[in-house]
Amino acid sequence: MRTIMVTGGAGFIGSNFVRYMLQKYPDYRVVVYDKLTYAGNLANLKDVAEAFAGRYAFVHADICDAEKVRETVRAFGVDAIVNFAAATHVDRSLMEPDEFIRTDVFGTYVLLEAAKEFGLERYHQVSTDEVYGEILEGRAKETDPLHTRSPYSASKAGGDLLCIAYFTSFGVPVTITRGSNNIGPYQYPEKVVPLFITNAIDDQPLPLYGDGSQMRDYQYVLDHCEGIDLVLHRGQPGEVYNLGTGVETRNIDMARAILDLLGKPHSLIQPVRDRPGHDRRYALDISKIRALGWESSHTFEQALEKTVRWYVENEWWWRPIKSGEHYREYYRRQYEGREIQ
Repeated sequence: MRTIMVTGGAGFIGSNFVRYMLQKYPDYRVVVYDKLTYAGNLANLKDVAEAFAGRYAFVHADICDAEKVRETVRAFGVDAIVNFAAATHVDRSLMEPDEFIRTDVFGTYVLLEAAKEFGLERYHQVSTDEVYGEILEGRAKETDPLHTRSPYSASKAGGDLLCIAYFTSFGVPVTITRGSNNIGPYQYPEKVVPLFITNAIDDQPLPLYGDGSQMRDYQYVLDHCEGIDLVLHRGQPGEVYNLGTGVETRNIDMARAILDLLGKPHSLIQPVRDRPGHDRRYALDISKIRALGWESSHTFEQALEKTVRWYVENEWWWRPIKSGEHYREYYRRQYEGREIQ
């Protein structure tokens, strides 16, 4: 593999992956293919475009556009596709499920068709631990049944199943990673950790769902990128690999930790009415990826401290987003009138 097409590469995890790959592999070229929806932002790649101009290209297009996908693969001589492109937020999927089905299922189909047609060396699907549903006891293994509880997780599960079907039916060399919650630089500030950090910086309430006892495995985004890189190069085609830290943290403890790092009072936490079908706990069995030689490098505390510091130091990036009409309208629809007194 020398030329990798990274779909959704202008988003949060995608842009971190692009930067990581170009820094690690000096003989690789990366083609970012992104629709630039609300969460796709060329500012995420500004330093990449400047530092790696000879090995980086950007194509503004939709993965559901089959002709444009084929044209891009052909024009750049793409060897592999890494698919980050997805509608990703559970809350948004409850408002607008149609976009999730279109992008996460039909878009995946279009990319798989291109991988089959051009005989690509690898197609890698970036998925989520949410496809397993809530795990109240134990840990989810890659062979466990999928039990989706939101339009977002259902659409991601649909994409995963298509990938396995294309491997089985057509021999497309597919690998899948299912990652836990990522935190780190360039995460769109409607997601819970950057939302809480940026609200706390401005002494605004932190809208915490329900009692805050939901448990999540928060991993640093660059650890996730390293795991994807390993599976891309050494994973077995047709296989799924869980990526996470193996440690869960309650959301209320995450909120308190953010406030402590910023020197803000816990009284900023504002309980709000819980969202429908909110999964209480995600937990991954990561023994399979460990056997390949990967382990998360950051503890939760280290990952959160780095993330908080980045948002403190990079207001130029998030303030224009949060002051924009699109973000403010979403925030109003999502949280107005949900406060629990």
